[in-house]
Amino acid sequence: MRLFNWPRKLRDMDLSSLNENQKRAVEWGEGPLLVLAGPGSGKTRVLTYRIARLIESSPQQRYKILGLTFTNKAAAEMRDRVEHMIPEASTRILLSTFHSFCADLLRQHGHHLGLRPDFTILSDSADQEAVLESAISQCGARENYSPGKLLPMITRLLDLNVSPEDASSVLEKLGAKGASNLAGIYKAYRSFLIDNNQLDFGSLIAEAIVLLENHKGIRKQLLRIFPFVCVDEFQDTNLSQFLVLRQLVNPETKNLFIVADDDQIIYQWNGASPKRLQELKDEFKMTVIQLPENYRCPPEVIEIANSLISNNLGRSADKELLKAHKVSTGSGSLRVKLFSSLEEEAKWVAEDIASRSKVERQKCAILARTRKVLDYFIPALKASGLNGYLSIRKNEFVTPQFRWLHSILRLANARQDKEQLRRVCKAFFALEGINLDVKDIVSLASSGEGDFLRAWAISASKRFEISGITTKLLDETMEKLADRLDFRSFVDAAFHWFKNIDLTPQDPNFDDQEYNSEKDTWRRLTSEIDSQYGKENVSLHSFLQEFDLRSKEPPPPPEGIPCFTIHASKGMEFGHVFLVAIVEDQLPSWAAKKKGDDSHEMQEERRNCFVAITRAQQSLTITYSNRVFGWNKEPSRFLFEMGLIQ
Repeated sequence: MRLFNWPRKLRDMDLSSLNENQKRAVEWGEGPLLVLAGPGSGKTRVLTYRIARLIESSPQQRYKILGLTFTNKAAAEMRDRVEHMIPEASTRILLSTFHSFCADLLRQHGHHLGLRPDFTILSDSADQEAVLESAISQCGARENYSPGKLLPMITRLLDLNVSPEDASSVLEKLGAKGASNLAGIYKAYRSFLIDNNQLDFGSLIAEAIVLLENHKGIRKQLLRIFPFVCVDEFQDTNLSQFLVLRQLVNPETKNLFIVADDDQIIYQWNGASPKRLQELKDEFKMTVIQLPENYRCPPEVIEIANSLISNNLGRSADKELLKAHKVSTGSGSLRVKLFSSLEEEAKWVAEDIASRSKVERQKCAILARTRKVLDYFIPALKASGLNGYLSIRKNEFVTPQFRWLHSILRLANARQDKEQLRRVCKAFFALEGINLDVKDIVSLASSGEGDFLRAWAISASKRFEISGITTKLLDETMEKLADRLDFRSFVDAAFHWFKNIDLTPQDPNFDDQEYNSEKDTWRRLTSEIDSQYGKENVSLHSFLQEFDLRSKEPPPPPEGIPCFTIHASKGMEFGHVFLVAIVEDQLPSWAAKKKGDDSHEMQEERRNCFVAITRAQQSLTITYSNRVFGWNKEPSRFLFEMGLIQ
């Protein structure tokens, strides 16, 4: 039985902006479909049109369409596009990241695993290492294990969805020394997280799989609510994310709509694999529609991209070459420059960008394989009067105001969290210069209800140095936060406090400009979360969990020149791309060279280069040098493969 029939108005819907392959994908009915979408092929438009048609074609239905992607930005963009086409669509769609979906699932059903809905998400490696240190200590391992060194192994096991029971045999197969001891630590780590009502990014996915595999009723409910599942950038999935997806697709209808590109798999280090796309096709018997048309890049860039990626083995069978939609504009769309040193290269790139008009400068971006290379270009831009900036994920706030606000909300959510109490006290000292002893507050709390938040507010209010405006805030803490959990009113009160207190911060990181930036970031993240879930549905614990899943990275500075690693630039596009330091040991990396010409690592390096050059909308400038970091370097083999040098 079909879930919908296309009404006449949808058959007559204006799809004139779509090419034939895009139209075929949008008009796909039921069953599994894989859309192999090359860079710049309009995949987001196809995906949003697809979702819009599913909603429009079933006006009397109450089921929802689930859309999964990898960044909150991509999810928000799709949500905005769908709601622009269908304003009432918000009640019929859930567009989310894998991690956000699993967090929501565990909020609702995590009690089956021993989790409360107000669990904390550990986004900072220092917090994960603290839990891991407790696990190591509990296991009494004689080896001197370092939490910092063991954490990548723990993360890898979670990404592979290795159960605690299977960890020892898996580690043995991987050749790990002391596999039995390491497996015990892994088991203790996962137990510690659950016992302390905490999860990290990896265990968010892993515990969601445990829930779905062991509680069939929950899975059955999800299959009924979400009969259609759409996934963007499937090639980036690790094994655990793929296993979650398996649980969410009805095995009878297989209404799975996948958008992917095996030429853009650049996260093998994070668990992505070219084999996964083939496994998907085999398991779901997927029909394939290709979108080779590129609407982004100049024809000259498309030509070298095709020449480059054709050297990769194991691409999807019958994979079509990219087809340029744009018409060549002549010279200037593709340049290749050689320099004697990286310093000279950076100076020339900076001066070239600086020589452009203000409008053109804002379209420029510098891409490199590693951040170390970009560290040469930031000062070069500054010397040319430009503001270069790096895009780096930021898991925590750094100003004392927002460190205090974030930690006190976390303390309100978990009233006996000693680490959050310590952070509240530290940030309060940075703001007020008043030192409150954590041990004294814990002792005060133990004589009452064990509530660290109330004990902190009482201890602070007793200090004679407290000003009237701060006393008012402490009253707000007790009334709005401790008593009523009205965190929104409390945040407003905190913002008012920040504005009116006479700050003489003790914190060396205090920066008024940084404060304003973090205030904007706080408001932006709040708006994103409210938009995704509906303001009335956001509780304190869901608010904090979503905050922890999102980067606190500020927006780009005005007139800033973005300097991105290739990985950070994925999914973006820029008018003028400068791809720099294209030499052996950089792109491809030294590690890939060591593995060999036909290795998976070398093929991924080639895909890195492919991704980088296909970010360009108007022009691509590739630069390389004879000396990098003081060492003589050969031109990248990829320059030869693209036919740019002989």
